[in-house]
Amino acid sequence: MQWADVLADPSLKNLPFKIELNEKGHIEMSPASNFHGFLQSELVWLLRSQLDTGRVITECSIDTPKGVKVADVAWCSPAFVEEQGDRTPFTKAPEICVEVVSPSNTFVEMQDKVLLYLAKGAKEVWLVKMPGTTAIYRSEGEVNGSLFVSKTVV
Repeated sequence: MQWADVLADPSLKNLPFKIELNEKGHIEMSPASNFHGFLQSELVWLLRSQLDTGRVITECSIDTPKGVKVADVAWCSPAFVEEQGDRTPFTKAPEICVEVVSPSNTFVEMQDKVLLYLAKGAKEVWLVKMPGTTAIYRSEGEVNGSLFVSKTVV
């Protein structure tokens, strides 16, 4: 299955969970709680309030070597937006990709997403485990702060 097939399939609309495609084109599902949604909206506000340019997107689909992955929140620079437009999925990762870690997510799964987003061009990948707990990764590994924003805690 391709991402365009997922978007066009009426049976997959309005699901109470997030879906992604693995490298074989099979659907993977992750349940999302309202708490997850609250954190996403706080992250959008945080990025918009600290970055004057670019765009913030939720449920950002990114084509990776292991299928289409969907970052919970992402920030795209003006140059990224000019290059990628509203292409779905993006062929590159936005500069900041954020994942809200759910109880159903494994450590291996989240580390894999970090590596996939970085390999596709992300400058930073944030893993938000709960309010006040954000791990930031760049190509050199886990780092203490963001290059883009002064505050990363929601």
